[in-house]
Amino acid sequence: MKKLVTLLAIAMLFAAINSNAQCVGDRYKLEIFSAFNLSSDIQYGNNINYAGFDEDLVLDVYEPNGDTLSNGDAVTNRPLILLAHGGSFIGGSKTGSDVVPLAQSFAKMGYVVASINYRLGFQNPFALDSIDGTETVVRAVHDYRAAIRYFKKDFSENGNIYGIDTSLIFAGGVSAGAITAVHVAYMDNESEIPSYIDTNQAGLGGGIEGLSGNAGYQSEITAVINIAGALRDTNWMNMGDLPILSFHGDLDVTVPYATDVIPSPLGGDVMKVDGSFSMHARANNIGLENCFHTHFGAGHVPHTGSAIYTDTTIKVMANFMSSYVCNETLVCGTNDTLIDFSVDPNAPNSIYDNFEERTKIYPNPSSDVVNIESDFVIQSIQLTNLLGEIVVLKSSLNLNKTQLSKNNLPNGVYILTINTVNGPTIKKISFN
Repeated sequence: MKKLVTLLAIAMLFAAINSNAQCVGDRYKLEIFSAFNLSSDIQYGNNINYAGFDEDLVLDVYEPNGDTLSNGDAVTNRPLILLAHGGSFIGGSKTGSDVVPLAQSFAKMGYVVASINYRLGFQNPFALDSIDGTETVVRAVHDYRAAIRYFKKDFSENGNIYGIDTSLIFAGGVSAGAITAVHVAYMDNESEIPSYIDTNQAGLGGGIEGLSGNAGYQSEITAVINIAGALRDTNWMNMGDLPILSFHGDLDVTVPYATDVIPSPLGGDVMKVDGSFSMHARANNIGLENCFHTHFGAGHVPHTGSAIYTDTTIKVMANFMSSYVCNETLVCGTNDTLIDFSVDPNAPNSIYDNFEERTKIYPNPSSDVVNIESDFVIQSIQLTNLLGEIVVLKSSLNLNKTQLSKNNLPNGVYILTINTVNGPTIKKISFN
């Protein structure tokens, strides 16, 4: 009996070590592969679209090139990321510039990444209402869940040709794709499908899971990554639900940053939704693990077309996901700052409560020098522009008072991070 127990213990230890063996070094955090392999237009499902026609559902798979073990065998336990593109549910593609750079980068880090197409379109886009809008989201959610099930079916029935670990699946998306991903995560009870949706319509049946393909498998995921998305109701988020990482520009007029009415892509309003700020607040209130990166001063999906924003998005995503893949402490932010620009410094009930009482910054705005005083010992200060670039860094201060000079900085708004022994505080400042 003792021998059996010992063998079981050894087997369990070996399994634990093997599950994290790939986390040695910079895998899943940096691009350690020079290239990726792309498999295009793989059909993962089929369903009836808004116009009543059959639609084949396809995805592209990105894998690291040359990913083998030391003995030459293929790696078979890689985490999977699914990405859904944006486009206001009327356009966009799995090959769009909002998702492809992310897919390529994470494949080079060692992940398997699937960029998916899903059913688009509204019954009446020129008079879009909450019913039509919600039906479109439900169709997209059903397709997304079918894509998750596709990989689980492949794992069980086809010998796991993509070499994934089905217990490590991240659901991500951009804009409309992010709206879809967060609904996959949190619209997880039949009662949360609004009663005004006729689920007897072709293409809308099948409850939460839908009928888009790969029946008999589950669509559980590890965490959700939301880039400029929104949720119909944050009350659907409950303690014990999935962790979430969100990105959002606080000047976004396409998808609300907080709680507001989402506009129709063709004019008019559709329905009230809860944006990333509101999801973050809800997660904090119920103790749900989450990270939130606000792009202060930015609009909708700023990483599209910007190398700087893309780099920041990738770094924050890598830290968030590798925390779960490698069983490490959750990190919110980039390796450069480890700062989570999570809320407006003037927001109530946040780490900024009584900010003026604890830390004084004056004058603000300033044309020359900003004075910084704190009740706590200031260890360092960092000034970042609205593109996320560090423009001033003063470390090893260990003072209660210091100054920040404008020098040759352009006029404008900056983010000042003051790291004290009691933790960081963040404030917007202006030079004029």
